[in-house]
Parts: sequence; structure tokens; C-alpha cells
Amino acid sequence: MLFAAVLAIAAHAQQAGSRGHWVAAWATAVHAPLIFPGMPATPTFENQTVRMIVRPNLGGERIRILLSNAFGASALEIGSARVARVKAGGAIVPETDQALTFGGEASVVIPPGAPILSDPVDLRVAPFEEIAVSIYLPGPATAATVHDRAQHETYISGPGDFTAKEEIPNAASQKSWYWLAEVDVWATGRAAAMVAFGDSITDGAGATLGEYGDWPNRLARRLANAHGWPHLAVVNEGLGGNRLLNDGAGVNALARFDRDVLALPGVTDVIVLEGINDIGWPHWNPAQEHSGHPFTDSPYAAQTVTAQQLIQGLRQIAERAHQHGIRVFGATITPFEGGGFYTAKGESVRQQVNQWIRTGGAFDGVIDFDAAVRDPHHPARIREDYQWGDYLHPNDAGYKAMAAAIDLALFRRSR
Repeated sequence: MLFAAVLAIAAHAQQAGSRGHWVAAWATAVHAPLIFPGMPATPTFENQTVRMIVRPNLGGERIRILLSNAFGASALEIGSARVARVKAGGAIVPETDQALTFGGEASVVIPPGAPILSDPVDLRVAPFEEIAVSIYLPGPATAATVHDRAQHETYISGPGDFTAKEEIPNAASQKSWYWLAEVDVWATGRAAAMVAFGDSITDGAGATLGEYGDWPNRLARRLANAHGWPHLAVVNEGLGGNRLLNDGAGVNALARFDRDVLALPGVTDVIVLEGINDIGWPHWNPAQEHSGHPFTDSPYAAQTVTAQQLIQGLRQIAERAHQHGIRVFGATITPFEGGGFYTAKGESVRQQVNQWIRTGGAFDGVIDFDAAVRDPHHPARIREDYQWGDYLHPNDAGYKAMAAAIDLALFRRSR
């Protein structure tokens, strides 16, 4: 009888797996609030509603969300939470509004350091359709787990629970996501997720707010329009200021790799673009940049890295991805001459790392972003018409060129 029961459970699991599986359709890299000079104070909410707008690039008829208290020092109380399709701005389509529950309960307390998944909810979402996730915080709740520089405005209420309202009255707005880390869809067939893992150049700094012009979203569009392709979400786990080997803007990339890549459901591929901040930050002083006073020693001067150290870090990411059956594609580091932390020595490190990425054999494929955006007459510098204004971050045209430079056949061969 026991053997028969085991067989029945296995058969049920196999049948359930054939019907569908969860895939991350949207996610973001959460971090503790940034403490650089000039950054606003960390907000605290109490008896307020926060409505966040995100755009999954994989559709489905059933979704769930993940909230994260990863960097909270105390428990986080969610009084209520809802999800709906977006009409415009921060207004929702009322007939699509659905209450979220957590283990069948409308409210939940998230322990410090922990994530929590909602129960699945039936909501038909088309690919590249915006949805609103609204949470009510009875408070007080300090926003200790965030993603700064969100791709869409977040709407914050005055006192009260407005999660079910079509539009939050007199809402203030911020450009951060709070506690929201992931949106999954229930998918069928070979649908899967690819993670774009990197720093601000992956996050989309320099792209026009609200237009999803970063290279991961543009790549997702290319994949969606490619004939005969299985559904493949491109999840943006870029984090502005992130470094491969040292903490700073968020924990280092090696430390966050498990949470931001390996823990996501349905991941089959990852593109890695990291290293420019490791090279440049030892020559950058955020206090000087904010105040305009003459340059003094960088607070990161002791964190200079060598090309070999960066190569070791990138190799670790490749090996850890492969350990979990995930294909990994290395992206070359883009030019930065003219930027605030450029040095000739840093350029030498960049060139050495890029040469290894192209020829070292650690990756399942190579994406040459350096070649896509560099000035052909001045290879250490990004093309003038591709840079945002700081000679470090691309503009919309630069991100378009990066996405266009990705050979989709890399992923076709890998599937």
C-alpha cells in the first residue's frame, strides 16, 4: 500500500508538472537604502498604501508575487495587498482587481531577512502589460528593502487603505519599488526565464523613465517578436552601483547571486555584465561629486581590484550557474573614458577582463557590448550619440544598440 501511495504521488507530481510551471516574469534586485551623500532619507510608512507599477514580459492567466524583507531589522506587517492590470499611470482596471492572500490570510507578517510568496491568483496578463501591486502598511514600516531608480513611478497615499481604489487620491510619487521583488506567472510548454544580471547599465540608468528602454526590456521585445521561439522572459536583476567583489550599492554580485538568480523559478539562462564599478569606484568620491569641492581620496581607494581578481569572480558566477543547470553568457564591459572615475590603469584592467571574456571559454556564449557601443575612432570611449551625458551610461539609442548586438542564435542553440 505504501509503494502504491508513493507511485500515486509521483504520478500526480509528473502530471502537474506537465500542465505548467512557475516562471519569473518580472523581478528586481532589492537592496538596503543607499547612504551616499545627497540621497534622500529612508522613508517610513504608517497607515499608508503603496502602489507599484511593474511590467512582466511573459503573459499568463495565473500569477503570484514575492515580497521581501531581506534587509529589514524587524518584522514587516502587510495589512492587505492587491494586484490588478493598469489603466494608465497609477490607475487600475477595476474589474481586474484581485485580493492577494498569504496562506489563505489577507494579512501577513514577514520576519526580518525573509521573503514571502503570495498565494496564486487568477489574473490574465498579456506579455508587456503593466500591472499594479498595491500594499497597505498599517505601520510604522521603514523601507529597509527597496530597489532605487525604478522604471516607473510608485504612488504613495495619505492615511488609509486604498489598495482596492481605482486611483489613489492625492498620491505622492517616488521612483523606487518597496519590498516588491518578483512576479511569477504560471506557464505551460517550454516557457522559461533569462536573468540579466549586472549593475546600473543593466538596470537602465540613462534610459527614459517609463518607456522600458533598457537593454533587457529591448531584448525581451526582440525575443517575443522572433518567429518560432518559445516564450522567454528577460528578468532585469541590474542594480545601480553594484560591484562584483565588494559591497557598496547593494551587496556584492557574488553574494546576491543566489537570491537574484538561482532562487528565481524557471531560470534557464543568465547574462552577466559586471565589473565597471569594481574598476572605477576606487577613484570615485561621492561626497566630492555632490558638494563640488576639490577632489580628495576616495573612500573606496583601498578596494582596488586586479584583472585577475575580476576574472576569478566572473568564473565563480559561471561555475555556480552551471552547477544549477543554468547557461551563462558573458558580456564585455563597456567603455568609460570621459567618465568621473576613468583612469588609464582602469582601462587596462577593462581590456584584460574583456579579452578573457571573449576567449577564456568559461561562458556558454559571449555578448560583445563593448564592440556595440564604443567609438570606432576612440575605442576607450563610448560613442557620443550613444552616451547619456556622463560617458559611462548609455542613452536610449545606446541601449537599443546593445540589445540589437545580441545574437539570438546563442539562445536558440542553448534551448
